[in-house]
Amino acid sequence: MISQEMEKAFNSQINAELYSEYLYLSMKAYVSRLNLPGFINWFDVQVQEEHAHAMGMFDYVISRGGKIELLAIDKPETDWESPLEVFEHVLKHEQLVTSLINKLMDVAESSHDRAALSFLDWYLKEQVEEEKNVGNVLATLRLIKNDANALLLLDKDLATRVFNPPIIA
Repeated sequence: MISQEMEKAFNSQINAELYSEYLYLSMKAYVSRLNLPGFINWFDVQVQEEHAHAMGMFDYVISRGGKIELLAIDKPETDWESPLEVFEHVLKHEQLVTSLINKLMDVAESSHDRAALSFLDWYLKEQVEEEKNVGNVLATLRLIKNDANALLLLDKDLATRVFNPPIIA
């Protein structure tokens, strides 16, 4: 059985994951206006990943006998100046999510909830990978600057990204 404190913390994190999905959907809409199909694909995969992360936690809470409380999702930003600015926002957001996962793990540690700690270990590793992947795209965008041809090459590369449903144990 999950503690009330842990249940509340997970419900808050589920909300954060759903906000992430919503934010990336907004970013997908932005890059759609720029007609960058590879960037559209990258954000589409990100939307799917965030949804899967939220549902993994959702299912975990239920499996532990907890109650799901769906909270209101804040409205995300909708406009950026460039793909570079979008990915700068993505990196800051992923760093925030990493800090939220760490806080969730702090609750699990203080509650001596080893099952939650074990479950959350996957999410922490996923966040390390997320920050690295975003950092790689961001580094390329910084090198590109205003080179339209290089941007189109990156766009072509981002079109190859595929969603692999996570196996969250």
